Amino acid sequence: MLILLFLATVLVAYSNGANDNFKGVATLYGSETIGYKGALAWATVTTFLGSVASVFLAATLLSRFGGKGLVPDALAATPEFMLAVALGTGITVLLATWLGFPISTTHAITGSLAGAGFSAVGMGLNIGTLSTVFFLPLIASPVIAMGLGSFSSRFLNSAEPKETAEQNERCICAGNTSLEFVPVSDKYQLSKASVVDVLKVKSGTVCECEQEFGVQKVSIKEYGVRDTLHFISSGMVSFARGLNDTPKIVAFLLVIEAFDVRYGMLAVGLGMAIGGIIQSRKIAEVMSNKLCDIDKNTGLTANLITSFLVIFASRMGVPVSTTHVSVSSIYGAGVVKGQAHHSIFGGIFASWVITLPVAAVTAGLVYWLI
Repeated sequence: MLILLFLATVLVAYSNGANDNFKGVATLYGSETIGYKGALAWATVTTFLGSVASVFLAATLLSRFGGKGLVPDALAATPEFMLAVALGTGITVLLATWLGFPISTTHAITGSLAGAGFSAVGMGLNIGTLSTVFFLPLIASPVIAMGLGSFSSRFLNSAEPKETAEQNERCICAGNTSLEFVPVSDKYQLSKASVVDVLKVKSGTVCECEQEFGVQKVSIKEYGVRDTLHFISSGMVSFARGLNDTPKIVAFLLVIEAFDVRYGMLAVGLGMAIGGIIQSRKIAEVMSNKLCDIDKNTGLTANLITSFLVIFASRMGVPVSTTHVSVSSIYGAGVVKGQAHHSIFGGIFASWVITLPVAAVTAGLVYWLI
Protein backbone atom coordinates (compact mmCIF):
# COMPACT_ATOMS: atom_id res chain seq x y z
CA MET A 1 0.00 0.00 0.00
CA LEU A 2 2.84 2.40 0.83
CA ILE A 3 4.55 1.66 -2.50
CA LEU A 4 1.27 2.31 -4.33
CA LEU A 5 0.90 5.60 -2.42
CA PHE A 6 4.38 6.72 -3.46
CA LEU A 7 3.70 5.85 -7.12
CA ALA A 8 0.33 7.64 -6.99
CA THR A 9 2.05 10.73 -5.56
CA VAL A 10 4.56 10.70 -8.41
CA LEU A 11 1.58 10.40 -10.80
CA VAL A 12 0.08 13.56 -9.27
CA ALA A 13 3.44 15.34 -9.67
CA TYR A 14 3.66 14.22 -13.33
CA SER A 15 0.10 15.36 -14.10
CA ASN A 16 0.73 18.64 -12.30
CA GLY A 17 3.82 19.27 -14.42
CA ALA A 18 1.96 18.40 -17.62
CA ASN A 19 -0.91 20.76 -16.82
CA ASP A 20 0.91 23.53 -14.94
CA ASN A 21 4.57 23.77 -15.94
CA PHE A 22 4.02 26.00 -18.95
CA LYS A 23 1.66 28.43 -17.24
CA GLY A 24 4.50 30.52 -15.87
CA VAL A 25 6.10 31.04 -19.29
CA ALA A 26 2.94 31.14 -21.41
CA THR A 27 3.27 34.90 -21.89
CA LEU A 28 6.87 34.51 -23.11
CA TYR A 29 5.80 32.07 -25.80
CA GLY A 30 2.57 33.90 -26.65
CA SER A 31 4.30 37.27 -27.11
CA GLU A 32 7.04 35.62 -29.23
CA THR A 33 9.70 36.78 -26.79
CA ILE A 34 11.14 33.25 -26.83
CA GLY A 35 10.36 29.97 -28.62
CA TYR A 36 8.52 26.96 -27.21
CA LYS A 37 11.59 24.90 -26.31
CA GLY A 38 13.37 27.80 -24.67
CA ALA A 39 10.28 28.72 -22.66
CA LEU A 40 9.80 25.12 -21.56
CA ALA A 41 13.44 24.82 -20.46
CA TRP A 42 13.19 28.04 -18.44
CA ALA A 43 9.95 26.83 -16.82
CA THR A 44 11.45 23.46 -15.93
CA VAL A 45 14.55 24.90 -14.26
CA THR A 46 12.77 27.62 -12.28
CA THR A 47 9.91 25.34 -11.20
CA PHE A 48 12.41 22.80 -9.87
CA LEU A 49 14.20 25.55 -7.94
CA GLY A 50 10.84 26.50 -6.43
CA SER A 51 10.29 22.88 -5.41
CA VAL A 52 13.65 22.86 -3.63
CA ALA A 53 12.90 26.17 -1.89
CA SER A 54 9.53 24.88 -0.65
CA VAL A 55 11.41 22.74 1.90
CA PHE A 56 12.32 25.97 3.72
CA LEU A 57 9.57 28.45 2.80
CA ALA A 58 6.26 26.61 2.48
CA ALA A 59 6.09 24.08 5.30
CA THR A 60 2.66 25.32 6.44
CA LEU A 61 1.04 23.98 3.26
CA LEU A 62 2.22 20.47 4.15
CA SER A 63 -0.09 20.30 7.16
CA ARG A 64 -2.97 22.01 5.33
CA PHE A 65 -3.08 19.33 2.62
CA GLY A 66 -2.47 16.37 4.91
CA GLY A 67 -6.24 16.19 5.53
CA LYS A 68 -6.02 16.84 9.28
CA GLY A 69 -8.82 19.08 10.48
CA LEU A 70 -10.90 18.18 7.43
CA VAL A 71 -11.36 14.51 8.40
CA PRO A 72 -10.54 12.73 11.68
CA ASP A 73 -6.79 12.61 12.30
CA ALA A 74 -6.81 8.82 12.48
CA LEU A 75 -8.27 8.61 8.96
CA ALA A 76 -5.88 11.24 7.54
CA ALA A 77 -2.95 9.15 8.81
CA THR A 78 -3.93 6.05 6.78
CA PRO A 79 -2.28 5.26 3.44
CA GLU A 80 -5.64 4.06 2.06
CA PHE A 81 -7.17 7.51 2.45
CA MET A 82 -4.18 9.30 0.96
CA LEU A 83 -3.97 6.82 -1.91
CA ALA A 84 -7.59 7.59 -2.81
CA VAL A 85 -6.91 11.34 -2.69
CA ALA A 86 -3.76 11.01 -4.81
CA LEU A 87 -5.44 8.86 -7.48
CA GLY A 88 -8.50 11.12 -7.59
CA THR A 89 -6.24 14.11 -8.12
CA GLY A 90 -3.91 12.50 -10.66
CA ILE A 91 -6.71 11.08 -12.81
CA THR A 92 -8.63 14.37 -12.84
CA VAL A 93 -5.62 16.50 -13.79
CA LEU A 94 -4.42 14.06 -16.46
CA LEU A 95 -7.90 14.01 -18.03
CA ALA A 96 -7.99 17.82 -18.14
CA THR A 97 -4.49 17.90 -19.67
CA TRP A 98 -5.51 15.44 -22.36
CA LEU A 99 -8.55 17.61 -23.17
CA GLY A 100 -6.46 20.81 -23.17
CA PHE A 101 -7.99 22.52 -20.12
CA PRO A 102 -5.64 24.37 -17.72
CA ILE A 103 -7.21 23.40 -14.39
CA SER A 104 -6.00 23.75 -10.82
CA THR A 105 -4.19 20.88 -9.14
CA THR A 106 -5.04 22.58 -5.85
CA HIS A 107 -8.72 22.44 -6.77
CA ALA A 108 -8.42 18.77 -7.70
CA ILE A 109 -6.70 17.93 -4.40
CA THR A 110 -9.40 19.81 -2.49
CA GLY A 111 -12.16 17.93 -4.30
CA SER A 112 -10.39 14.62 -3.75
CA LEU A 113 -9.96 15.30 -0.03
CA ALA A 114 -13.67 16.09 0.23
CA GLY A 115 -14.77 13.08 -1.86
CA ALA A 116 -12.58 10.52 -0.11
CA GLY A 117 -13.47 12.06 3.25
CA PHE A 118 -17.19 11.86 2.59
CA SER A 119 -16.85 8.29 1.37
CA ALA A 120 -15.03 7.41 4.59
CA VAL A 121 -16.89 9.35 7.31
CA GLY A 122 -20.02 10.73 5.63
CA MET A 123 -21.24 13.82 7.44
CA GLY A 124 -18.24 13.64 9.76
CA LEU A 125 -16.46 15.73 7.12
CA ASN A 126 -15.58 19.17 8.54
CA ILE A 127 -17.51 21.47 6.20
CA GLY A 128 -16.37 24.60 8.05
CA THR A 129 -12.68 23.87 7.43
CA LEU A 130 -13.41 22.96 3.82
CA SER A 131 -15.14 26.31 3.25
CA THR A 132 -12.80 28.72 5.05
CA VAL A 133 -9.37 27.15 4.56
CA PHE A 134 -9.82 25.75 1.04
CA PHE A 135 -12.79 27.19 -0.88
CA LEU A 136 -12.50 30.86 0.09
CA PRO A 137 -8.91 31.37 -1.17
CA LEU A 138 -9.68 29.44 -4.36
CA ILE A 139 -12.64 31.71 -5.09
CA ALA A 140 -11.03 34.99 -4.02
CA SER A 141 -7.63 34.62 -5.72
CA PRO A 142 -8.83 34.69 -9.39
CA VAL A 143 -11.07 37.69 -8.69
CA ILE A 144 -8.15 39.61 -7.14
CA ALA A 145 -5.80 38.59 -9.96
CA MET A 146 -8.28 39.63 -12.66
CA GLY A 147 -8.83 43.00 -11.02
CA LEU A 148 -5.11 43.68 -10.61
CA GLY A 149 -4.44 42.53 -14.17
CA SER A 150 -7.05 44.93 -15.58
CA PHE A 151 -5.87 47.87 -13.49
CA SER A 152 -2.17 47.37 -14.24
CA SER A 153 -2.75 46.85 -17.95
CA ARG A 154 -4.83 50.04 -18.12
CA PHE A 155 -2.05 51.98 -16.38
CA LEU A 156 0.71 50.63 -18.67
CA ASN A 157 -1.46 51.14 -21.74
CA SER A 158 -1.94 54.82 -20.91
CA ALA A 159 1.80 55.29 -20.33
CA GLU A 160 2.89 53.46 -23.49
CA PRO A 161 4.20 55.72 -26.31
CA LYS A 162 1.74 55.89 -29.20
CA GLU A 163 4.33 56.42 -31.93
CA THR A 164 6.26 53.38 -33.05
CA ALA A 165 8.50 54.85 -35.78
CA GLU A 166 12.21 54.04 -35.42
CA GLN A 167 13.17 57.61 -34.49
CA ASN A 168 10.45 57.69 -31.81
CA GLU A 169 11.40 54.34 -30.25
CA ARG A 170 12.42 55.02 -26.68
CA CYS A 171 15.79 54.12 -25.25
CA ILE A 172 18.07 54.72 -22.31
CA CYS A 173 21.33 56.18 -23.63
CA ALA A 174 24.62 57.50 -22.30
CA GLY A 175 27.32 59.66 -23.82
CA ASN A 176 29.89 62.39 -23.21
CA THR A 177 28.77 65.98 -22.82
CA SER A 178 30.86 69.13 -22.18
CA LEU A 179 30.48 71.03 -18.92
CA GLU A 180 32.01 74.41 -18.04
CA PHE A 181 32.78 75.40 -14.46
CA VAL A 182 34.67 78.10 -12.58
CA PRO A 183 36.40 77.30 -9.27
CA VAL A 184 34.18 78.26 -6.35
CA SER A 185 37.11 79.93 -4.52
CA ASP A 186 37.54 82.42 -7.36
CA LYS A 187 35.31 85.23 -6.02
CA TYR A 188 35.60 87.48 -9.05
CA GLN A 189 35.71 84.63 -11.57
CA LEU A 190 39.00 85.90 -12.99
CA SER A 191 40.24 82.41 -13.74
CA LYS A 192 39.52 80.82 -17.05
CA ALA A 193 36.58 78.46 -16.94
CA SER A 194 37.50 74.81 -17.16
CA VAL A 195 35.83 72.58 -19.72
CA VAL A 196 35.52 68.89 -18.95
CA ASP A 197 33.76 65.95 -20.53
CA VAL A 198 31.35 64.15 -18.22
CA LEU A 199 29.21 61.07 -18.66
CA LYS A 200 25.50 61.79 -18.88
CA VAL A 201 22.61 59.30 -18.92
CA LYS A 202 19.34 60.20 -20.60
CA SER A 203 15.99 58.52 -21.18
CA GLY A 204 14.14 59.58 -24.31
CA THR A 205 13.53 58.80 -27.95
CA VAL A 206 16.30 57.80 -30.32
CA CYS A 207 15.96 61.23 -31.99
CA GLU A 208 16.33 63.08 -28.68
CA CYS A 209 19.39 61.03 -27.74
CA GLU A 210 21.07 61.78 -31.07
CA GLN A 211 20.43 65.50 -30.60
CA GLU A 212 22.00 65.31 -27.13
CA PHE A 213 25.04 63.14 -27.86
CA GLY A 214 25.28 62.86 -31.63
CA VAL A 215 25.79 59.45 -33.15
CA GLN A 216 28.54 58.52 -30.66
CA LYS A 217 26.43 57.12 -27.84
CA VAL A 218 25.75 53.91 -25.99
CA SER A 219 22.05 53.08 -25.78
CA ILE A 220 19.85 50.34 -24.41
CA LYS A 221 16.42 50.05 -25.97
CA GLU A 222 13.74 50.26 -23.29
CA TYR A 223 11.89 47.43 -25.00
CA GLY A 224 14.98 45.28 -24.53
CA VAL A 225 14.89 46.08 -20.83
CA ARG A 226 11.20 45.19 -20.78
CA ASP A 227 11.87 41.84 -22.46
CA THR A 228 14.51 41.08 -19.83
CA LEU A 229 12.06 41.94 -17.05
CA HIS A 230 9.43 39.80 -18.79
CA PHE A 231 11.84 36.87 -18.88
CA ILE A 232 12.70 37.29 -15.19
CA SER A 233 9.04 37.66 -14.20
CA SER A 234 8.18 34.40 -15.99
CA GLY A 235 10.86 32.66 -14.00
CA MET A 236 9.37 34.15 -10.84
CA VAL A 237 5.94 32.72 -11.70
CA SER A 238 7.37 29.25 -12.32
CA PHE A 239 9.42 29.46 -9.14
CA ALA A 240 6.29 30.49 -7.21
CA ARG A 241 4.35 27.59 -8.71
CA GLY A 242 6.98 25.08 -7.63
CA LEU A 243 7.05 26.70 -4.19
CA ASN A 244 3.26 26.54 -3.83
CA ASP A 245 2.41 23.19 -5.45
CA THR A 246 5.22 20.92 -4.24
CA PRO A 247 4.24 20.77 -0.53
CA LYS A 248 0.59 20.14 -1.44
CA ILE A 249 1.62 16.97 -3.28
CA VAL A 250 4.30 15.90 -0.82
CA ALA A 251 1.59 16.00 1.89
CA PHE A 252 0.36 12.63 0.54
CA LEU A 253 3.62 11.07 1.73
CA LEU A 254 3.44 12.28 5.32
CA VAL A 255 1.74 9.03 6.37
CA ILE A 256 4.92 7.12 5.43
CA GLU A 257 6.75 7.72 8.69
CA ALA A 258 10.10 6.40 7.51
CA PHE A 259 10.10 8.67 4.46
CA ASP A 260 12.21 11.85 4.60
CA VAL A 261 10.17 14.86 3.45
CA ARG A 262 13.22 16.29 1.66
CA TYR A 263 13.38 13.26 -0.62
CA GLY A 264 9.65 13.64 -1.18
CA MET A 265 10.19 17.23 -2.35
CA LEU A 266 12.92 16.03 -4.73
CA ALA A 267 10.75 13.21 -6.15
CA VAL A 268 7.81 15.57 -6.68
CA GLY A 269 10.05 18.19 -8.29
CA LEU A 270 11.44 15.63 -10.74
CA GLY A 271 7.95 14.32 -11.48
CA MET A 272 6.77 17.84 -12.28
CA ALA A 273 9.73 18.43 -14.58
CA ILE A 274 9.18 15.18 -16.51
CA GLY A 275 5.44 15.79 -16.88
CA GLY A 276 6.06 19.29 -18.21
CA ILE A 277 8.67 18.15 -20.73
CA ILE A 278 6.58 15.27 -22.08
CA GLN A 279 3.01 16.50 -22.07
CA SER A 280 2.57 20.27 -21.83
CA ARG A 281 2.07 21.20 -25.50
CA LYS A 282 -1.75 21.39 -25.46
CA ILE A 283 -1.86 23.57 -22.38
CA ALA A 284 0.90 25.75 -23.86
CA GLU A 285 -1.18 26.49 -26.96
CA VAL A 286 -4.30 27.33 -24.93
CA MET A 287 -2.51 29.59 -22.46
CA SER A 288 -0.19 31.27 -24.97
CA ASN A 289 -2.25 31.64 -28.14
CA LYS A 290 -5.94 30.95 -27.53
CA LEU A 291 -6.83 32.66 -24.25
CA CYS A 292 -5.55 36.10 -25.24
CA ASP A 293 -3.52 37.84 -27.96
CA ILE A 294 -0.60 38.41 -25.64
CA ASP A 295 1.72 41.35 -26.24
CA LYS A 296 4.82 41.97 -24.18
CA ASN A 297 3.28 44.54 -21.84
CA THR A 298 0.34 42.25 -21.12
CA GLY A 299 2.70 39.35 -20.41
CA LEU A 300 4.92 41.33 -18.07
CA THR A 301 1.91 42.71 -16.16
CA ALA A 302 0.28 39.30 -15.73
CA ASN A 303 3.52 37.63 -14.60
CA LEU A 304 4.33 40.23 -11.95
CA ILE A 305 0.84 39.95 -10.47
CA THR A 306 0.87 36.16 -10.51
CA SER A 307 4.29 35.79 -8.93
CA PHE A 308 3.51 38.32 -6.19
CA LEU A 309 0.18 36.77 -5.23
CA VAL A 310 1.39 33.15 -5.28
CA ILE A 311 4.64 33.77 -3.38
CA PHE A 312 2.77 35.82 -0.76
CA ALA A 313 0.10 33.11 -0.41
CA SER A 314 2.73 30.36 -0.11
CA ARG A 315 4.53 32.23 2.65
CA MET A 316 1.22 32.72 4.51
CA GLY A 317 0.18 29.08 4.02
CA VAL A 318 -2.88 30.05 1.94
CA PRO A 319 -3.78 27.38 -0.68
CA VAL A 320 -4.34 29.50 -3.77
CA SER A 321 -4.22 28.09 -7.28
CA THR A 322 -1.40 29.23 -9.56
CA THR A 323 -3.63 28.29 -12.49
CA HIS A 324 -6.53 30.47 -11.36
CA VAL A 325 -4.22 33.40 -10.64
CA SER A 326 -2.19 33.19 -13.87
CA VAL A 327 -5.17 32.64 -16.19
CA SER A 328 -7.19 35.40 -14.49
CA SER A 329 -4.36 37.94 -14.58
CA ILE A 330 -3.69 37.26 -18.29
CA TYR A 331 -7.40 37.47 -19.07
CA GLY A 332 -7.88 40.63 -17.00
CA ALA A 333 -4.96 42.36 -18.71
CA GLY A 334 -6.22 41.22 -22.11
CA VAL A 335 -9.77 42.49 -21.55
CA VAL A 336 -8.53 46.07 -21.10
CA LYS A 337 -6.72 45.96 -24.45
CA GLY A 338 -9.51 44.13 -26.25
CA GLN A 339 -7.23 41.13 -26.77
CA ALA A 340 -9.07 38.52 -24.66
CA HIS A 341 -11.01 35.62 -26.21
CA HIS A 342 -14.09 35.36 -24.01
CA SER A 343 -15.33 32.02 -25.32
CA ILE A 344 -12.00 30.34 -24.48
CA PHE A 345 -12.05 31.79 -20.98
CA GLY A 346 -15.65 30.62 -20.61
CA GLY A 347 -14.60 27.05 -21.41
CA ILE A 348 -11.69 27.23 -18.98
CA PHE A 349 -13.96 28.62 -16.26
CA ALA A 350 -16.41 25.78 -16.84
CA SER A 351 -13.57 23.27 -16.41
CA TRP A 352 -12.73 24.93 -13.09
CA VAL A 353 -16.32 24.50 -11.93
CA ILE A 354 -16.47 20.77 -12.69
CA THR A 355 -12.96 20.01 -11.35
CA LEU A 356 -14.20 19.72 -7.76
CA PRO A 357 -17.08 17.29 -8.37
CA VAL A 358 -15.07 15.15 -10.82
CA ALA A 359 -12.16 14.84 -8.40
CA ALA A 360 -14.52 14.24 -5.46
CA VAL A 361 -16.43 11.45 -7.21
CA THR A 362 -13.22 9.82 -8.48
CA ALA A 363 -11.51 9.87 -5.07
CA GLY A 364 -14.67 8.73 -3.29
CA LEU A 365 -15.05 5.80 -5.67
CA VAL A 366 -11.36 4.82 -5.30
CA TYR A 367 -11.65 4.87 -1.50
CA TRP A 368 -14.78 2.75 -1.64
CA LEU A 369 -13.02 0.24 -3.91
CA ILE A 370 -10.00 0.09 -1.60
